[in-house]
Amino acid sequence: MNQPLAYVHPGAKIAKNVVIEPFTTIHNNVVIGDGTWIGSNVTIMEGARIGKNCNIFPGAVISAVPQDLKFGGEDSLAIIGDNCTIRECVTINRGTVASGQTTIGNNCLVMAYAHIAHDCEIGNNAIIVNGVALAGHVVVGNHAVIGGLAAIHQFIHIGDHAMISGGSLVRKDVPPYTKAAKEPLSYVGINSVGLRRRGFSTEKIREIQEIYRILYQKNYNTTQALSIIEAEMEATPERDEILDFIRNSSRGIMKGYSGNY
Repeated sequence: MNQPLAYVHPGAKIAKNVVIEPFTTIHNNVVIGDGTWIGSNVTIMEGARIGKNCNIFPGAVISAVPQDLKFGGEDSLAIIGDNCTIRECVTINRGTVASGQTTIGNNCLVMAYAHIAHDCEIGNNAIIVNGVALAGHVVVGNHAVIGGLAAIHQFIHIGDHAMISGGSLVRKDVPPYTKAAKEPLSYVGINSVGLRRRGFSTEKIREIQEIYRILYQKNYNTTQALSIIEAEMEATPERDEILDFIRNSSRGIMKGYSGNY
């Protein structure tokens, strides 16, 4: 890296083969992994930890202090895994004393103008589309897809392999393997196309469909549905993941689609 038109603080730790384009600023206490490309006019602030082979496009701001009035200047991190793509003008805030870090897993794509607030936790292979806004403390599972311009309430949990329609307002937790759409946000089926692409068998997809059929289409309340699923469905990792997700939901899960607006 030899870029006279960029500013790199002497305390930053930059690995081999990192490319830093002109007019980028990298602050103290930053670590950037081997093979990462940093585009022009990027600002990487204190506490950033960026993995290997990432691509960060112009205008992104990584590890700015949280937009949280309770933040007291404590040391915290914004951690981005390997092989991630952060597109133009994305903002990723570092954590607060609540967890100490904001984390993004490996192989993630965060599209232009998305915002990831303090203390969020993004899993591996997640896709966050243009203009998505994640409030603080949001958890996004592995392989989840959040459609463009969706707004996610603080402390929401989005399960693995879930898919959320663009423009959605997400006020309740979204269980694993589901598709979420409409207003208010509702269950509209399972993410069968995504599951097939990731190697789930037809039998496994049918199992997941049956679990959500009991939960959302059989007119049981949630407690009744969970008891029936546990009693009548064979114990599998997917079944247990769904049961644990719903039972541990602090905000409650999204409802089934009623057709009423």
